[in-house]
Amino acid sequence: MTYFKEWFDSLSDSTKHVMDSVSVGTALAGLFELLPHIATLLSIFWFLIRIYETRTVQSLLGRKPRTRRSDD
Repeated sequence: MTYFKEWFDSLSDSTKHVMDSVSVGTALAGLFELLPHIATLLSIFWFLIRIYETRTVQSLLGRKPRTRRSDD
């Protein structure tokens, strides 16, 4: 789990935004049954990761607030 968090934190915000956009498109296509169910599940998984990483959820879980990097 630590490796994944380090990898996720190392991604630039623009990369995360692109992945979010692809995820939204995949989720919508899955809802309209244009893609296999596996792609829809992966998209939902990405949404859950992004929501879990937000400062709001982290503070609700009692974790320390993340220090912001200068490039964030």
